[in-house]
Amino acid sequence: MKETGQLIMITGEAGSGKTVLLSSIFNDLLQDDRNIDVHLMVNHDEQVKVYQTIAKKLSFDSSRVTKPTVFINNASHPVDVVLVDEAHLLWTQGKQSYRGKNQLQDLLKLARVVVIIFDKNQILRTQQILEADDITKLENQARKNDNLIVLKNQMRIDADKHTINWIRSIVDKQTVGTLKTNSTRYEVKIFDTPQALESAIRLKNKQDADSNYANGISRIIATFDWKFSSASKPKDDELWMVKIDDWKLPWNNQIKHKKHHNINYKDLSWAEKPETINEVGSTYTVQGFDLNYAGVIIGPSVKYRDGHIVFDKNEHANKDANQKRTLADGSKQSFAEELIKNELNVLLTRGVHGLYIYAVDPELRAVLKKAVQN
Repeated sequence: MKETGQLIMITGEAGSGKTVLLSSIFNDLLQDDRNIDVHLMVNHDEQVKVYQTIAKKLSFDSSRVTKPTVFINNASHPVDVVLVDEAHLLWTQGKQSYRGKNQLQDLLKLARVVVIIFDKNQILRTQQILEADDITKLENQARKNDNLIVLKNQMRIDADKHTINWIRSIVDKQTVGTLKTNSTRYEVKIFDTPQALESAIRLKNKQDADSNYANGISRIIATFDWKFSSASKPKDDELWMVKIDDWKLPWNNQIKHKKHHNINYKDLSWAEKPETINEVGSTYTVQGFDLNYAGVIIGPSVKYRDGHIVFDKNEHANKDANQKRTLADGSKQSFAEELIKNELNVLLTRGVHGLYIYAVDPELRAVLKKAVQN
């Protein structure tokens, strides 16, 4: 039997074209005359739908696209190639139906070649945490066979480098500098109320239908600072809501979708469904996807104090980010602030043509407004 476990690692920040590259590889391997046994997986419900649709359009068995746990639990023999998008979302401990210890290590035993897309700054849950030494080991494992590929260009955000650097500074350095740009390709606006943000995004979304944009739409998304459960309903409302003063919208893919022609909405991602303009998405609905305009509500877990952005885990509602993680040395550590920062990174880098922001924290809202007005 041929050797298993060759790792190819593709890294790069959000929007650098990693998913586009992986989709192209998947397409090429599916159509290769050598009948390569290739499987693609991603630990993200919305992206699984997209990849399954791609496979169907190419007339290939959509079962080649799965979530990692499904593949691991059902694999009877090693396959040729496994492609993993958003590999930073793989479990590094047991959870739900996955009873192993590390999904990537399991996949390396089940494939001759494993290609992973990885961005440590998009890890969102405690169960996905990799310690720094483990990330270094993965990079070295790929590097020794010249299999470490680093993508550096920003492929999603259609903005000049000053605007991109301004966004990166907010995320990476937790500082808000003055936005200096004359770009007409990309629009940044700060809003005083969530109502104003909603109105602006609804207008952009309406314009999308008449524009020349081939892909993507405009949506409202937010940090995970409002309670949500897929297993229960709230006591005081019919749906889980993002509530700010007297404004509110449904939260996290709860709206029932009307039937339009012969479209099967079960196969569409959250952002592709028309009714989702009427609700607020989270990192779990938009990670890995493009929006034309991203209307980002920065919730109360992100504040501005003493000249810097700070992260307040007590205001965060995602228990998978707030719980402590047991490390290799047996100690327990909270990664909540790092995970909230990663969440902000995902949200601020969704928009292709523009970024609209409403910040709940008055100090953050004021400094952002001043930075953009100047």
